[in-house]
Amino acid sequence: MTKLAPERKTADLEERLGHHFTDRALLSRALTHAGADAACSNERLEFLGDRVLGLVVCEELYKRFPREDEGALTRRVHALVRWEACAKVGEAIGLWDHLALTRSELSGGGGRGRGPIVGSAMEAVLAALYLDGGMAAARGFIEKHWDFEAGDGEARDPKTRLQEWTQSKERGGQAPAYTLVTRSGPDHAPHFVVQVEITGFAAEQGEGGSKREAEQNAAAKFLAKVGG
Repeated sequence: MTKLAPERKTADLEERLGHHFTDRALLSRALTHAGADAACSNERLEFLGDRVLGLVVCEELYKRFPREDEGALTRRVHALVRWEACAKVGEAIGLWDHLALTRSELSGGGGRGRGPIVGSAMEAVLAALYLDGGMAAARGFIEKHWDFEAGDGEARDPKTRLQEWTQSKERGGQAPAYTLVTRSGPDHAPHFVVQVEITGFAAEQGEGGSKREAEQNAAAKFLAKVGG
């Protein structure tokens, strides 16, 4: 059983997106989780939307922070394009209520939390905006809803902070090593377990609905353990 995005609410979502779609099928696909319809899911749009978001964010940060070096700008980019930032915007516009989902995803038993699902769908919607209305439509929405003034400290996600922690002189500059331990669950709702290892310390494992999410979780747990 699936819950499909109600057609009567599409106009409301378009108002929040600031764009009325010529091709409504694009928006419908962007809202369709793989579990609801694997053949017409939003995964390809998610791939494109991630690149659209990255370009707009990089361009905007380049203009807003002319005195920051490449490293500082990179940290800001990482904070603004990761799924947590996308999920925050998606929640703000009520995206969850428009998604086509399986009953298990709606009940929280589908293997991925609500946040990653909303974040991925938000990226897919950005791609739909780009394909239907051009870069201007996507850029207008991103510039309105993303917080480009977020502090540099906030931009340092767990993997970045762990990398910096290990690169300090007293730790010899050794990079963390991430290893995939297990991947389970169906293709539309995978579950990953990743282990992070650093010489001289006990390994730490993290879990998530994607390999990247599991790596971030492992890095966060490691930092909490060592007080980094």
